Amino acid sequence: MNRIISSSLAAFGTITLAAASSAALAQAFPNKPVKVIAAYPTGSGPDAVLRVVGDKLTKMWGQQILIENKPTANGLVAGEQAKRSPADGYTLLMMDDAHLNANPRLYKQMPYDTVKDFEPIARLYQTYFFFVVPANAPWKTMPEFIAAAKAKGDKFTYGSWGIGSVGHLGVVAFENATGLNMTHIPFQGVTLLYPAIGNNEVDWGFGTVASSGAVARSGKIRYLAAAAPKRVVGYPDIPTIAEAGGQADFEVRSWVAILAPRGLPPAISAQLNADINKTLADTDVRDRLATMGFEPMPSTPAEIAQAIESGGKRLGGLIERAKISLD
Repeated sequence: MNRIISSSLAAFGTITLAAASSAALAQAFPNKPVKVIAAYPTGSGPDAVLRVVGDKLTKMWGQQILIENKPTANGLVAGEQAKRSPADGYTLLMMDDAHLNANPRLYKQMPYDTVKDFEPIARLYQTYFFFVVPANAPWKTMPEFIAAAKAKGDKFTYGSWGIGSVGHLGVVAFENATGLNMTHIPFQGVTLLYPAIGNNEVDWGFGTVASSGAVARSGKIRYLAAAAPKRVVGYPDIPTIAEAGGQADFEVRSWVAILAPRGLPPAISAQLNADINKTLADTDVRDRLATMGFEPMPSTPAEIAQAIESGGKRLGGLIERAKISLD
């Protein structure tokens, strides 16, 4: 009996020590700068959000947030680098649902596994996309736009910032919904895409205010409608696709999340989630994201994992039907 009691006490002591160590680890975190590898170029919408959130976290933690932009290869470079980093909370990864859900279905050989190599920490925001057209385009409503696309057939072109991107797959979904057959012109990033639309090099493309706003303010492009169920916060003058005479149930949206290499101590994961969600509740942060057309999206890791699973099925279906491959 004494041996049983001693064993139980020893086990209890081990559990207590582990819990205490985990708590101490959380209290000590972070005690040095935290790096975020971002699968986006400097100056893009996600990059701008990360800098807003990063500034708040820097003030909260007293430690600098270092942003390392790795936008090449559809996020594969960013993902591989993050995968090889220590699971200690000091290297994080910023990706969107296309990087996490579409890439594994676009490439046969992947340098990372979305589920096995990463664990969700916090979702930053979601955003709906606008139909971006040249400022001098004659279409004022969705029926006019669709009629013009049907008349030109595959000579009606759209641009995106890459094969398999949300901008590309969103149009694939739109083609499925409308019976259109347009020609895709991929560009090397958003900085080239929207000036090309403004110069009538392509007929249109999807875009957020954050990524296309500078070109819109120059008067070269305009927003025909929002592919959203309701008007986008901060942009009440832009009608939804349904209000503009289009499909009532069609939407194109994306979300961006922070992840960590799998194996992160639970106490650090919980702290990161709580601190990022607290930052997203800040009025200043919410107002600044609204100017970009972004909606803060506090989430639990479990909710993000569920979104990855459901989003993978949805995007996988689009990729399969369109026979898109990057191998």
